[in-house]
Amino acid sequence: MTRILVADDQEAIRSAFRMVLDAQPDMQVVGEATDGVTALDLARRLRPDVVLADIRMPRMDGLELTRALAGPTVADPIRVVVVTTFDLDSYVHTALRSGACGFLLKRSGPTLLVEAVRAAMAGDTLISPQITVRLLRHLHDDAAADGQYAAPTEPLTGRELDVVALTARGDSNAEIGAELFISAGTVKNHLANVQRKLGARNRVEIAGWAWASGLVGRR
Repeated sequence: MTRILVADDQEAIRSAFRMVLDAQPDMQVVGEATDGVTALDLARRLRPDVVLADIRMPRMDGLELTRALAGPTVADPIRVVVVTTFDLDSYVHTALRSGACGFLLKRSGPTLLVEAVRAAMAGDTLISPQITVRLLRHLHDDAAADGQYAAPTEPLTGRELDVVALTARGDSNAEIGAELFISAGTVKNHLANVQRKLGARNRVEIAGWAWASGLVGRR
């Protein structure tokens, strides 16, 4: 059972998230917080598997909360998925640098919310499709110039390249599966193989490799 803490200053949002997550057979909301300080205290006492953190909260914002729970200096980090209304590049960059393992817009819907929690538990990073493409366009040129993306240790198959291209476009596993007429589970397996071949840490780096290598423009 994945134990989740929801931190958001709006009661309606917390209730909606609880309804969606508690409806999953393997998820349970174990706590709610209306501000960042309370969220930090609850997270340290309850040790949830995943914290869903809004950004604009009283007393301590979600980015500071993320650093406190998942930052590089934290000895025993907790997975944090940032969920916000505000589609700002600076928020995305800061959240990811602070250790967030997901960045969702609240308008992304319940399916992606559940998928983000599952991705966090699997050690992956999920970013709302609405901002993935824009984010990677900003990042891939510098990364390619710095030589960040090495050649794959093994050639990618045609189907793996198809999956990678759609990932870089910002599609979720379910959307990729529908496009290629395969299951979301099969998409996940392809991405796991690609991650191994590229030495990538998560799907964001897979998508970044696709942009840097020119794969997206050719397909």
